[in-house]
Amino acid sequence: MAQDGETRQERVNRELMELLNELRVALPGVQFLFAFLLVVPFSAGVDELTDFHRDVYLVALVAAAVATALLIAPAAQHRVLFRQKDKEALLHRSNRSAFAGLVVLAVAVCSALLLVVDVLFDRTMAWVVSAGVAALLAWWWLAVPLWLRSRKEQDDPGS
Repeated sequence: MAQDGETRQERVNRELMELLNELRVALPGVQFLFAFLLVVPFSAGVDELTDFHRDVYLVALVAAAVATALLIAPAAQHRVLFRQKDKEALLHRSNRSAFAGLVVLAVAVCSALLLVVDVLFDRTMAWVVSAGVAALLAWWWLAVPLWLRSRKEQDDPGS
């Protein structure tokens, strides 16, 4: 039995529901970014984009599509594997999928920023802004949680 009288199965159920709820926060953002990127080719002025812009656009578009797929995967797998009595494996796969989705979402966000700032201002500012946001995301999404994780004992495997 886990702490506070929670069984292993109860813990897995709780952790899976927590993960699915967390993904509900990330999904609207990635879907909005993906939708924005999908309409770009149909907007005025798209013919004036340079090869660099088109390349960055492709990276942002593909990253947004992959992030969308990875962040939706846990819910899709949960539905497909309904009542297969393997929630713990589903939880581990879903956790990896969500983490990978957030990494690819960071690539999509930074690429979209690089494109927009380069079009509106200049390439140097675009790289500076994109690198700054990439550093912020790496710090808050990866470095801080990993540092905290390394300093804390894992007394609750669900935390």
